[in-house]
Parts: sequence; structure tokens; C-alpha cells
Amino acid sequence: MIKSNAQNPEGGEPVYFSKFKASLRILGDGLDFDEITRTLGLTPTGTRRKGSGHGLLTKDYDIWIYTAPVDRVRPLDEHIMAIWDAIRPQIPYLRELKRRFRIDVLCGYRSNSCTGGFDVDQRCLGLFTELDIPFGVSVMLS
Repeated sequence: MIKSNAQNPEGGEPVYFSKFKASLRILGDGLDFDEITRTLGLTPTGTRRKGSGHGLLTKDYDIWIYTAPVDRVRPLDEHIMAIWDAIRPQIPYLRELKRRFRIDVLCGYRSNSCTGGFDVDQRCLGLFTELDIPFGVSVMLS
């Protein structure tokens, strides 16, 4: 699959694209955003208090989100590894948070091809094993 948003210059079929994203999310009631930010040493991509957002999750929970700072056309592996490398020193802290709050890594794949696909390097799966969370991918075809 060609990873581009461009149209075929010869007027034929459009060139297909794939985009990826991965975000660490911490959800629950009464999240201390400042403590999480300080302890992880990461600036969140977003925070929202319960009831303040438009999504289903922010209706019921506070949420702290860190999205990997990786270009969306780069493979999913790079997004996951960016999060893994950023939080690896703080796995014990995240495990402690997990006793009171929900933690997940939301992985996304978007393409305009219904026959597209991707691989994930096995090294990435260590993140999910260490946090004891499932690996899942949200797929969006457009």
C-alpha cells in the first residue's frame, strides 16, 4: 500500500493512504492531572474533566491523554514505541494508578482502502504486557 494522500498524477485511481495514531489514556474519577504530568514527565496532549467533553468517555470520567508525537503516516510501531520509550521508567507508577483508574493505549488505523493492513513489530507488545492491558486497534475506513 502506498502511504500518501496524493492523487495519481495520470488521472487513474487515487493513491491509497494509511494513517496511524497511538495515545496513552488514563481515565477515572478525581484524576490529579498535575501529579500524573509531573510523575510521567510528559506534557499531556489533552485533559478533560468528567462531563466537560463531547465524547462518551468524558461524559463519565476525567481523562488524561498523551498522544505519541509521531507523524501519522509513520507505521503504528513507531507510535507505540514512542509511548513505550516515554513511559518505560514509570511502569511501577502506572501499575499503581491502574489499581484505581483505567489505563489503556488507544491505537488507531485509518485508510481509504478496504483491503489495507499493517504489521506491528513484536517489540511493541511489551508495552501492553507490562501494563497488563489488551492490544487493540480502532479501524476507520474513509
